[in-house]
Amino acid sequence: MEIVPFYLDQKRNAYSISPAQLYSNTPSDFDFKLKHAAHPLTTKQFVRALRETGIVFPTMHGAYGEDGGIQQFLEKHQIPFVGSSSRSCKQAFDKYAGNEFIKQNGFFTLPSALLKIYGKDHPKIIRDFFKEHAIKRAVVKPASGGSSIGVFSVSTPEQALERVRYLFSKRADTRVVVEQFAEGKEFTVIILQNRFGLPVALPPTEMEIDYSEHQIFDFRKKYLPTRHVTYHSPPRFDDFAIERIQAQAEQLFALFGMRDFARFDGWILPGGEIWFCDFNIVSGMEQNSFLFQQGSRVGMSHRGVLHFILESAARRYGITLPEESFVRHVRKPVRILFGGPTSERQVSLMSGTNVWLKLRRSQLYEPNPYLLETDGKTVWRLPYHLTLNHTVEEIAENCRNYESAKKRLEMYEERARLHLGFSAKKNAREFFDPIRMTLDELTGESRFLFNALHGGEGEDGTLQMRLAKHKIPFNGPGARTSKLCMDKWATAEHIRRANIEGVGATVGTIAGTKALLAMNESAVNRFWSGIKKTLSARSLVVKPRSDGCSTGVVHLYTATDLRSYLDVLRRKVAHASLGTFRSQTNIIEMPPETPEYLIFERFVETDVLRVRNNSLKHTKKSGFVEITVGVVEKEGRIHALNPSITIAEGEVLSVEEKFQGGTGVNLTPPPPSVMKPLVVQKIRERTEKLARELGITGYSRVDAFAHIRTGELLVIEVNTLPGLTPSTVLYHQALAENKPIYPRELLEMLIKNKGY
Repeated sequence: MEIVPFYLDQKRNAYSISPAQLYSNTPSDFDFKLKHAAHPLTTKQFVRALRETGIVFPTMHGAYGEDGGIQQFLEKHQIPFVGSSSRSCKQAFDKYAGNEFIKQNGFFTLPSALLKIYGKDHPKIIRDFFKEHAIKRAVVKPASGGSSIGVFSVSTPEQALERVRYLFSKRADTRVVVEQFAEGKEFTVIILQNRFGLPVALPPTEMEIDYSEHQIFDFRKKYLPTRHVTYHSPPRFDDFAIERIQAQAEQLFALFGMRDFARFDGWILPGGEIWFCDFNIVSGMEQNSFLFQQGSRVGMSHRGVLHFILESAARRYGITLPEESFVRHVRKPVRILFGGPTSERQVSLMSGTNVWLKLRRSQLYEPNPYLLETDGKTVWRLPYHLTLNHTVEEIAENCRNYESAKKRLEMYEERARLHLGFSAKKNAREFFDPIRMTLDELTGESRFLFNALHGGEGEDGTLQMRLAKHKIPFNGPGARTSKLCMDKWATAEHIRRANIEGVGATVGTIAGTKALLAMNESAVNRFWSGIKKTLSARSLVVKPRSDGCSTGVVHLYTATDLRSYLDVLRRKVAHASLGTFRSQTNIIEMPPETPEYLIFERFVETDVLRVRNNSLKHTKKSGFVEITVGVVEKEGRIHALNPSITIAEGEVLSVEEKFQGGTGVNLTPPPPSVMKPLVVQKIRERTEKLARELGITGYSRVDAFAHIRTGELLVIEVNTLPGLTPSTVLYHQALAENKPIYPRELLEMLIKNKGY
């Protein structure tokens, strides 16, 4: 099968794009590049192009993707497609209409009220709603939308009205729903359609979230692995509740007239009632989404789930799918290690899982996933289904409790397999009981170890030294370079001493954390004034000496910000919540252990770059922009890839903007309107000199401020194990080469470079 990708912009204009563009990170990335990298299509051309394919798979979320819009377009032009009809989509997508529809058909619902954008009676509707149902807490959300975007928890009619007005002012929707907050346990369930057209609910997943502070299961919690939410599979419901969830999900799938697949979210309330609150016509399909998690529980791979859905749709149109033609050669084993005890363990999980999934189709290497627990010693060889769990902690817990969970889930898994029509047993090479071992046992037995750990002993030279001792090849630089680059202060000092033309390091100083934590308020104030004067700075950036991935990196404006930072360290909280610091735009992950030293740097004011309405707005200030440059070893020589200009929502790139798909904007290569090609070439040459000076082998990533006219570099940090998540900038840069290097090719190159 050949994948032919099309992209629709916000105005629903269609474009034919290359498979390489699928690795763009955000809609802004796509939109900005459309003019020079995509082929615009008229409606007539779009229809003709779609008809030339065998079948269309709509994967758009939200308006036009799930509300019946694109489905109606495809129906009108008699184009076969995957998924539910426009009528089913329209009825299920609207949260108010969907809720009313299932209530009319005898299913339990919670009370809700509907407000229209130009209505004059909003205060009365909300006041009456709170009074009539004795509401103590409510949820305000757009009637149309998904991923919990624009969803708010409120406790008074006044708060509800404020949020309603906010949503209308932002044109989030023309209709807003206010509904009673559900007290109970939250779940989600995938439904697939079998070859007889009957819906089959897979074993559901429970989501455990702390809702005490008006928190919501939002976009960040859904799509970035964090400990803010825990998934339980099997769920902590009794067997009768699980059976009722599955039975009602199947009934609702049929009631809406859905087809092929869907995901339903709901609640089990304290009284035992089951409420289905959200019907997702197009379930999320990121690498560890519920679709693939629950599919793996019944023995399906990512490819298997998508093929099953495609088969269901093709059957409806009398289309025969081609036979699988992939020939598997004898491949060299590669053990992929991820997880660990650092604050970067969840990004490591995303990297390791992504490397594993991409190498699964390699003709050269056979990847096997291994998890390092948070104790830094225990390792688990993972079966397919446990590799897809949400966090390092969840995977480890599920490995330890595997026997009891296996017994509990067996009945539900076998029931689903039976109803789906699976007769063959699960693939024993993929689906097995997790195997426990020590780190010594793993490193002693490996032929090649792909190190996907981030931070700590995985990146500071400790693991590299251990592997070198056992003569086991591994990706990335050796122990000496890893140790140097992990220490941001030592790296900066080394760069300053190296005196490479046009390459410097950010201006800063270092301080002992213990001494800072012991200071009283007036001493902290004096320290703040003194350090600002020493660095000739109006504001400062603080960061741990040896943590990466934006962990603990904060822009400090005042002594109050510094005191707040020290307080967060003192309390050893996992993250600094919004409002902790002035001008903070995201939750900030903090180091799990108090760092020994903190680095204070003069804040570098950069030019302001924003992508608005498919065009780049460049406001010049200092002439510096933040860039990141990947370096890879090619034929024994260090080669700098095309740099990317990174655009942050705030003033410091967040973990999400670096590693989570759908966030952050990377301009790869830098647009000529911002940086001339000769300057870009100068930056690449200087980066290569820097990499050779630091002793980098294999690959690394350099983060720096670059001057748009001179190409001068002020290095922020050097990552010897850069993230390899689905949205990593390294893939963008490799694809921007004269001869594009696709992600799997890049990963194979990183292994082959080590002679394996």
